[in-house]
Amino acid sequence: MEGFFNLISSFQTQSEPAYCGLASLSMVLNALAIDPGRKWKGPWRWFDESMLDCCEPLEKIKAKGIAFGKVVCLAHCAGAKVEAFRTNQSTLNDFRQHVITCTSSEDNHVITSYHRASFKQTGSGHFSPIGGYHAGRDMVLILDVARFKYPPHWVPLPLLWEAMNTVDETTGNYRGFMLISRLHRAPSLLYTLSCKHESWVSTSKYLMDDVPLLLESEDVKNVQQVLSVVFASLPNNFGEFIKWVAEVRRQEDGNSSLSTEEKERLAVKEEVLKQVREAGLYKHVTEWFSSANSCCQNIPSLDGDDTLSQIAASVCCQGAELLTGNSSTSNEFCCKETCVKCLKANGDMPVTVVSGTVLSGCSEQGVELLVPSSPTRRRACCGSSSSNYFGMHPVSNDVVTVLLLALPPRTWSGIKEEKLKQEISSLVSTESLPLLLQEEVLHLRQQLKFLRRCQDKEISSPHDTGKSEINVKT
Repeated sequence: MEGFFNLISSFQTQSEPAYCGLASLSMVLNALAIDPGRKWKGPWRWFDESMLDCCEPLEKIKAKGIAFGKVVCLAHCAGAKVEAFRTNQSTLNDFRQHVITCTSSEDNHVITSYHRASFKQTGSGHFSPIGGYHAGRDMVLILDVARFKYPPHWVPLPLLWEAMNTVDETTGNYRGFMLISRLHRAPSLLYTLSCKHESWVSTSKYLMDDVPLLLESEDVKNVQQVLSVVFASLPNNFGEFIKWVAEVRRQEDGNSSLSTEEKERLAVKEEVLKQVREAGLYKHVTEWFSSANSCCQNIPSLDGDDTLSQIAASVCCQGAELLTGNSSTSNEFCCKETCVKCLKANGDMPVTVVSGTVLSGCSEQGVELLVPSSPTRRRACCGSSSSNYFGMHPVSNDVVTVLLLALPPRTWSGIKEEKLKQEISSLVSTESLPLLLQEEVLHLRQQLKFLRRCQDKEISSPHDTGKSEINVKT
């Protein structure tokens, strides 16, 4: 029971009848002291169920619950290391050994997915963490997050296995358990893949399966032709698949200064952006975007001067929803106005901040978006002269470059022209990238592999998902 006190300190009651998966996960993430990457309330950085929405809309979870595979996805998104096992992939003895290992450590925890009927309890499918193991009686302590129904209780481990060894009627897949621990390295910093929009299935399949076949079938002669082949048949809503990450905070009255921690996080994001734009592949992508080849593609244009305000209007509404703890729907929030500002103090580099006033019913809330940027242009500042200096926020060129770098090396192996294949291999090689960008690309590559298998029926091997180390932050 080495991990018991960390878990019990974070023990919570699920806030909705269908939030058992979210409550179990937020409880374990807090027990592991994983940084959510944003504030919960006040200055506190703490996981709450309302933050766990990167893989499935909260409204959908509230109405229908959440499947095993999506909880695994959420754990990855939150920056944890996860090993997931369905009962048809494991054995009773393997499960017992995992329980013993995790309950003998403060650094690993088990979340189980089971059917209550085996315990003669009311209800059906449920998630809860394991808080301890009694070796003499072969029993486990379930810290039931539905505390309005059942207090923590001991059950025989074989009986818990029986409860897990049932089929979820919604997905047709077996239930199981997941082992959650901290990552040994930082999660991704600036870019992330998203499975929130339903188009992620077709997009991940296209990138992982179809692109290598297309390159093998086409007689491409240069890098520009390679890019044209990759982008010619992009699925609809491709822009929903990869995002750049910005920090959202409440607007403080009369104080827009950044804390030391905020400056440090923003500086790291900006360094990643700078390294992307210095990569050799970026120059080719930029050339492709400026050519006629890029017309009429399913790639969102992020280059207009007005786009940052448009992005901010949407993100500020999402931020207000999270900051107020209102998980109903961001459609209830309307951004009244946005203002792009340039903050510079004490000799620091200028920082781009977009402030927004968000309306919800009769109430207003000020929200600020901290924008990573690189120094490329001057733009008029809200309430200031046109001489104020602004950097350029992440745009299509950057996002596409980092996604191409994240594709598996085998993607390019079908190129027939040997000299071109070597040139492409050199451009996408992670070994030649600066350390920050290298880690970012490797995270995205693992995330891409995971998302390709993230449908419940495709999480079929712990080797497929257990080694993926992913972080997605909204």
